Amino acid sequence: MNSTSSKAILQTNFQFPGQSAVYHGKVRDVYTVGEKLVMVATDRISAFDHILPRPIPFKGQVLNQVAAHFLEATRDIAPNWLLSTPDPNVAIGYACKPFRVEMVIRGYLAGHAWRVYQTGERNLCGVLMPDGMQENDRFPEPLITPTTKADEGHDADISKAEILERGVVSAEDYAVLEDYTRRLFARGSAMAEERGLLLVDTKYEFGKKDGLVYVIDEIHTPDSSRYFYAEGYQERQAKGERQQQLSKEFVREWLMAHGFMGLENQLMPVMPDAFVEEISERYIELYERITGKSFQKASTEEIEARIAANVIAAL
Repeated sequence: MNSTSSKAILQTNFQFPGQSAVYHGKVRDVYTVGEKLVMVATDRISAFDHILPRPIPFKGQVLNQVAAHFLEATRDIAPNWLLSTPDPNVAIGYACKPFRVEMVIRGYLAGHAWRVYQTGERNLCGVLMPDGMQENDRFPEPLITPTTKADEGHDADISKAEILERGVVSAEDYAVLEDYTRRLFARGSAMAEERGLLLVDTKYEFGKKDGLVYVIDEIHTPDSSRYFYAEGYQERQAKGERQQQLSKEFVREWLMAHGFMGLENQLMPVMPDAFVEEISERYIELYERITGKSFQKASTEEIEARIAANVIAAL
């Protein structure tokens, strides 16, 4: 545990009844119990594929509850893995066999796409980006730019043609992934606009169970997505000003300003208490903004005991 004013979960080491495996991801600790996954959203935060040394209070609760909000709101589009959320930091659902790609979809020229665009390159994952665009302009149509799913280190850009050639995903399954990705993004964009936000880009992960494709992991959270404020977007674009973001891009920007981009021999800067608190507040703001609900901070006393009791009762 670590703390600023509230305790936070840096890592977990549960032993649930019937547990057969555990996987510690960048942010989530995933426990396999029978045919179910128990996904514990910790308060870890990652950037440039590195886990930062300090956890962010309430970040795991925000991620878990935002993901559950959107998974429930999109069941009519695609089946998903989620069965229940027995604890503010926990989701329990089906164990699916994951596809080894992440389906990234971009509505605007931002982030990685903009960094590629600035070099003069217009081909991103086999998709052509139009000439004459400026940073944060909206694409005429959202672009699907997949990445490989790496167990460790960096995910790498990959084209649809390469995915099919290498047999990473079958043509039949890939058609389903594309269809779900476009429809989920359209729904997420519409829900964001209702809350005065623009869904800039996001990623979806999919898996298979009993021959069916399921949405797995999180969707439309601040860790997997980038949001702009809709109000003033056009004016800022017209003036060439930076867009107001509600995402963790500001964490990456802070790290870059302190000389860290995850490259070899770069030292991770120490995040001061005030910045940790700011990140926590921004995550809570995104929860409230995107869901329209008031965030109820779960008790941070004896977090592990609370999670253990809630999970065991649910299993």
